[in-house]
Amino acid sequence: MSFVVAIGANIQSAPIELLEKMSLDGALLEKYLHDLVQRDNVSEAVILSTCNRTDVFIVTDRFHGAFRDVRDFLSDVTFLPPEEFADSLHLTHEHEAIRYLFSLAAGLESAVIGEHEILGQVRDSWERAMVAGTTGSTLNLAFRHALEAGKRARSETAISRGSTSVSQASIVLAGEALGSLRDRSVAVVGAGSMARGVIDFGHQAGASPLTVVNRTPAKAHALAGTTHTAVGLSELATVLSEVDCLVAATSAPNVLIDVEAIETAMQARGGRELLIVDVGMPRNVEPAAGSIPGVRLIDMDGLGSFAKAGLESRSSEVPAVEAILDQELLRYDAASTAREVAPLIIELRARAELIVSEELSRHGSKLNRLNEDHRAVVEEIVRGVVAKLMHQPTTQLKTAAGTSRESQLATSTRELFDL
Repeated sequence: MSFVVAIGANIQSAPIELLEKMSLDGALLEKYLHDLVQRDNVSEAVILSTCNRTDVFIVTDRFHGAFRDVRDFLSDVTFLPPEEFADSLHLTHEHEAIRYLFSLAAGLESAVIGEHEILGQVRDSWERAMVAGTTGSTLNLAFRHALEAGKRARSETAISRGSTSVSQASIVLAGEALGSLRDRSVAVVGAGSMARGVIDFGHQAGASPLTVVNRTPAKAHALAGTTHTAVGLSELATVLSEVDCLVAATSAPNVLIDVEAIETAMQARGGRELLIVDVGMPRNVEPAAGSIPGVRLIDMDGLGSFAKAGLESRSSEVPAVEAILDQELLRYDAASTAREVAPLIIELRARAELIVSEELSRHGSKLNRLNEDHRAVVEEIVRGVVAKLMHQPTTQLKTAAGTSRESQLATSTRELFDL
């Protein structure tokens, strides 16, 4: 029997120093997915790698073999020995893995509880896996229901009220550090969804001017539009020497802003302090930069207190979200049950109908001696008896679907009824 396993490291289970080493390059995601499904114990795979986590969802029929496959995969692609990260992995399987996926989509597993961005990230990871051809009926069903659960959690509760994204959190933290962002100059390095959020929330906070810095100027201009400023990465030194706050929000695999660049910028700032918020994963800014006089560096670890405050302010909504997840899990279980056993039940009922038809036909000459009403009663009795005999195995098959008993009962049913 195949089942879902979720394995990974996230901001709750691993320190940021390890998490950034385990961050996977999005440009290589298709290669990673194909690598996974070629392993002995993995038949389907989805990879979700964000600033808060690297999660791998797989389908397997061998738990221990699958764990070794994923552990070795993570070691191969991160160049880390398994013993360096094994203790920081979270691991769930079967129903608990589905529950974790639903909770993830609802924002309950995020650094900023209830945040919006994770739902889109879950959708994107699933869609990319489908394009790569590494999902099948099991993960497709699980992710489809997870997205529905995430949408309901946000539309039917207040779990997403307030500051509910990493990009928004970065702006809130910057505003708290500087007293206010109104008329403060803010630059964001990056041009993805995280950077877009920083620009949108920075604009709402009154930051001005807002500057987008990106390696590809065309992308920077596309995000900045006609309202904000766009520059290439080659002008980063100038930006560092001028802005009040810089938010680094890229998925670059290496440090973009090192200590030397910031020290040079501080010499040109004439004593003005510089706030840097690094929400990149891996980190975009060399951690030692936080020790430079006049520089305040906030990274994903710095979101910890913010996340705790968010949890406290929205903790009253968690039970309501959990109740929605319970309902959605029941819907998923029903759909999964129908999908798993439906073909066998159809085959079983067809076999029963064939036996009824054959027996009625075999005794046709005797039945023809009866009048039409009596013959109809006999046929009704025969079909009723067979239906009652089929009821118990059908019910047991539905009940066992998705459990360790499913395979055993399915095999026994096929043997008993010659299916």
